[in-house]
Amino acid sequence: MSRRILVAGIGNIFFGDDGFGVEVARRMACEPLPEGVKVADFGIRALHLAFALLDQPGLLLVVDAVQRGGPPGTIYVVRPDPAAGASPIPDAHAMNLETVIAAVRSLGEEPPPILLVGCEPAFVGEQMRLTAAVERAIPHATALIWRIIAEELGKAAVGAAKESTS
Repeated sequence: MSRRILVAGIGNIFFGDDGFGVEVARRMACEPLPEGVKVADFGIRALHLAFALLDQPGLLLVVDAVQRGGPPGTIYVVRPDPAAGASPIPDAHAMNLETVIAAVRSLGEEPPPILLVGCEPAFVGEQMRLTAAVERAIPHATALIWRIIAEELGKAAVGAAKESTS
């Protein structure tokens, strides 16, 4: 049995580089996906993502623009702590992991393990296109996401093989 993975592109396409996750998801959704892997553009719809997590994927890979102080286009992998800073009341109009986690918990579930693949933005403001630096980072982010998926699916296959021999 393969491990189910949800790749969630989030962000706002009307705010320049904030649309990074949405664009990565759009491109990945055009490629053949391994069994158990789903790629979706959630945009700014936090509650839609929370409801998708009720299907209990084994891993949530969030793709988003993140400001961490590096040069624009820098790709980061972050393992967010679901317990840190989760607000008790979900805000349907805000897309952030705290809102998603709070919504999932308010529905009686726990979030799966989460990995965030982020890109340092150059510009987040009213603009309907990515900057050149962030656009150039998309193939690197996509390749990284495919490596993470392969590793996770490999772990699941090894785990299933161990269970079948026990």
